[in-house]
Amino acid sequence: MALAQQTQTTVQVDSSVLTVTPAAVTIIKDLLAQREIPEHALRVFVTGGGCSGMQYGMAFQESADAGDTMVSVGGVRLLVDPTSMMYLRGATIDYVDTLIGGGFRIDNPNAVSSCGCGHSFKSSDEQSGAATEGCGTCSSY
Repeated sequence: MALAQQTQTTVQVDSSVLTVTPAAVTIIKDLLAQREIPEHALRVFVTGGGCSGMQYGMAFQESADAGDTMVSVGGVRLLVDPTSMMYLRGATIDYVDTLIGGGFRIDNPNAVSSCGCGHSFKSSDEQSGAATEGCGTCSSY
C-alpha cells in the first residue's frame, strides 16, 4: 500500500490558469483523432530560445508528470510543468487560420513583448535592453 502511494504522480487540476478557445479545442480534438491517441493530453511549455528570448512549444503526451498542472476544457486535457506555468498563467490559447497559414497562437499577459509570429516572447524578468529584431517568418510583416 505504501509503495503505491509513493509512485503516484501529483498533478494539480486547475482549469482557471489557461483559457483555451473553442477553435483550439476543436483542432486539438482533430489532431488527437488523426493520430489515434484520443487519451493523450497536449503538453504546453515554454523554453529558452526563439527570436524574443523565450518560445512556446506543444507536444502530445500520454500521462502527466509529477508537479504538472492539468487544464481540462471541452473534452481535451492540457499539461503544464511548474516552470512553464510561471510564464503561461492567464494566457489564452487559440487557433487561427489565415490566408498565409494556420496555427496555434498564445495571447500571453505575462509577455512584455512578442515576436510578430506569435511563437516567441520576452518576459518581464528578462534583463535584455535590446530591441527585438523579429524572426525569419515575421520580419517582413
